[in-house]
Amino acid sequence: MASGTLADLLLLGRGSDLLSERGVSCDGQLPPASDPNLVERAQVARKALGSRAMILGHHYQRDEVIAFADITGDSFKLAQAAAQNPDAELVIFCGVHFMAESADILTASDQKVILPDLAAGCSMADMAAEHQVEAAWAHFQKLGIADRTIPITYMNSTAAIKSFTGQNGGAVCTSSNAERAMKWAFERGEKIFFLPDQHLGRNTALLHLGLTAADCVLWNPWKPQGGLSDEELLAAKVILWRGHCSVHGRFSLKNVADVRARLDGVKVLVHPECQNDVVMAADVVGSTEAIIRTVESSPAGSKWAIGTELNLVQRLARTNPDKEIVFLDKSVCYCSTMNRIDLPHLVWAMETLLGGRVVNQISVDPKTAHFARVALERMLALP
Repeated sequence: MASGTLADLLLLGRGSDLLSERGVSCDGQLPPASDPNLVERAQVARKALGSRAMILGHHYQRDEVIAFADITGDSFKLAQAAAQNPDAELVIFCGVHFMAESADILTASDQKVILPDLAAGCSMADMAAEHQVEAAWAHFQKLGIADRTIPITYMNSTAAIKSFTGQNGGAVCTSSNAERAMKWAFERGEKIFFLPDQHLGRNTALLHLGLTAADCVLWNPWKPQGGLSDEELLAAKVILWRGHCSVHGRFSLKNVADVRARLDGVKVLVHPECQNDVVMAADVVGSTEAIIRTVESSPAGSKWAIGTELNLVQRLARTNPDKEIVFLDKSVCYCSTMNRIDLPHLVWAMETLLGGRVVNQISVDPKTAHFARVALERMLALP
């Protein structure tokens, strides 16, 4: 191990030295692109594609990708944007897989949705597999509560889970309208089956619906009967799926205490995908779009510690230089799957499309798409 791999040297304590030698910063900054002509190639390809294509960039994307986005936003805003532009033959979605699926569901049949890197998935969405959800529902049916239970699935779920939700009388929600969606569900049933993010479901129930922790139970798909007794399921008002966001789930009460101790007068602003104790300790809780609005509308000189994806926090700090903006966690934490979409993949996708070959097309089968669209349209119809 004299020369050693990077992993070996990290274990030996030489990792930071080697990273420095290689020009990689540990402060959260990404290294420069290896191809010095990459930006120019991206500009040429984007111009050549013209109005045939639209590039959608999620707020959590790298700046090098956002620079070429026609529209930036959260997952649903971007899917809506694709649906509202039927003239775009090609929709290049710089986000993750479930977002591209939603865009394919909402766009016309002659539009093609492209994901520059097929490995860009979502750990939360992957925590709710279709067969697991169907097994849980079968147990609800056996127990006699399925006909009184309305499924609500977060936008951050696969097309299959959205389809399950639509087929069983439920709707999709986003972090900004989860309260409305859950109230809608309670108007139609006695219980809610909330998928796949336990924290968004719990935080919404406790903060906005007047429910208590005792009203919520957690279904663990890896345990027999979800790890719950029949009595617990019968008494519950909200059955939460055991899923979470790997980025937002990292933030802790210690993070909140530490930032308050080192930054006088700071306000803590977090996403509702964070754990409940973090949400309760924060000054402001809001969706991605709400976080952006809150910071942009705050007075000069205000201080914010933000608990959401690091790319967005860094971008807010750069675009609001009159405010002090820090990441809630002192350690670097990008969304690893979201960051798979980088400039090399975007350039490759655009140049390949220009060459006449469609790559990485995301296509949802008709039956799945039908019921997923039903669930999405129910959300769109919410007051």
